[in-house]
Amino acid sequence: MSDVHLDCKGLNCPMPIVRLSQAIAAAKSGARIVVEADDPAFQADLEAWVRRMGHVLEGIQGERVKRAVVIKR
Repeated sequence: MSDVHLDCKGLNCPMPIVRLSQAIAAAKSGARIVVEADDPAFQADLEAWVRRMGHVLEGIQGERVKRAVVIKR
């Protein structure tokens, strides 16, 4: 299964999470969604969203631009 890549750079809260939600809804269980975002609130928003929705945050890295991998449950 190939990864889905979302480029959310330049988008402010809540749009990176909205785009991620749309991609997750269209994906099958086990899909990996790679998201890149430069919104300062992205990491905190993503961590809260993953906990609430029950998906897995495989990792997040980067300074100004965060790159996160989310696995759909």
